[in-house]
Amino acid sequence: MDRLILFRHAKAERAAPSGDDHDRSLTERGREDARLMGQVLADAGVKPDLALVSDAQRTRQTWTEAARAFDGVALRLEGRLYNAGTQALRAAIEEVEDQAGTVVLVGHNPGIHSLAVELLVEGAAAPSTIEKLRSKFPTATAAVFTVDAAGRTAYDGLYLAKDHGGGGEE
Repeated sequence: MDRLILFRHAKAERAAPSGDDHDRSLTERGREDARLMGQVLADAGVKPDLALVSDAQRTRQTWTEAARAFDGVALRLEGRLYNAGTQALRAAIEEVEDQAGTVVLVGHNPGIHSLAVELLVEGAAAPSTIEKLRSKFPTATAAVFTVDAAGRTAYDGLYLAKDHGGGGEE
């Protein structure tokens, strides 16, 4: 793996009709933001080879919409990514690091946000970059990192839906 994208799901409904958080769907704005962010990443030349996606409804829908901007991305739905913490997210990434050049992980806060901040700190990113990311990681946000041969990450960009005409919110 030479690039990692951490992508928070887009805006979802507050509650699912079933009452199960796992079943929450994207709102219409969420669908639009997810499509937008797929196109933003594609336009920036950030194309994943493999998508690791939480099996929650909102993350699956986020990837379905974003994936319209890409061809030939392998998909793995992972139940263990649902509301996972940083250790579980890291374990899932490590399992596939030799299987793809660019991996996108579509997940949930707070885990996805915490992992992005951890990777910035570990990669000795500028304090202003760390602070910017630490303060918020809205829906439909993607943090991109390059990964060197030793597995060390370096900050390569932050993409927020609202910066590209979309919504995105805490």
